[in-house]
Amino acid sequence: MRLHLRIWRQDSPSSGGAFVEHTVNDISEEMSFLEMLDHLNDGLTKAGGIPVEFESDCREGICGTCALLIDGIAHGPQLGTATCQLHMRKFSDGDTITIEPWRATSFPVIRDLVTDRTPLDKIIAAGGYISVNTGSALDANTFPIPAVVAEIAMDAASCIGCGACVAACPNGAGNLFTAAKVSQLNLLPQGQAERWDRTAAMVEEMDKWFGSCTNFGECETACPKEISIDFIAMMNKDYVKSKFKNQRLLSQKG
Repeated sequence: MRLHLRIWRQDSPSSGGAFVEHTVNDISEEMSFLEMLDHLNDGLTKAGGIPVEFESDCREGICGTCALLIDGIAHGPQLGTATCQLHMRKFSDGDTITIEPWRATSFPVIRDLVTDRTPLDKIIAAGGYISVNTGSALDANTFPIPAVVAEIAMDAASCIGCGACVAACPNGAGNLFTAAKVSQLNLLPQGQAERWDRTAAMVEEMDKWFGSCTNFGECETACPKEISIDFIAMMNKDYVKSKFKNQRLLSQKG
């Protein structure tokens, strides 16, 4: 298969970028999208050119680093799939494919297809953890959890933090990511001790970096793990409650 690629090339965060055209030959339909880029870079390197910078790690749809905008669609044309699990059989011989980094103000381009997604880490650092010292590991049945609750928490925990929700949102909102990371802990017994502080801290950190959610729903469509926007509603409900509960706790301490 022969493909024509329009790839965004940018030397540094401070320099301007532009689309550069590359042609790749001998592409197997069994290759993943990232393997196709590896093939391109092998050719560029052998010709004395500069390879295209892009991020990857697990290549199993788990880590979220393979964040690319492909023909204007986050992670490409196959919904519910990370870029690393997108295979070239989704394309046809002779296709022209446009490949860009995430287009979001909160994710500045570092080089070529690599963006700085530090704001997502800032949200996690604000409260996306359980800090209670539990001592030795407890028996699995110590905290009975209804099966439906466990399943919903696992759905939230499937978020890989790729940022596709932000890139797809017309407002550049980070609500789906934040809601998933809040809900995966708030739904479980172990997360209750810090539930209200966690929610307030993570939502308010999110507001520093991202736009507001106005329910376009593009985030849910773009998410490679198909996380539901219902989690945003759950987070918003908890955030409103947190303001009352945290204020009550402060008044009691005073």
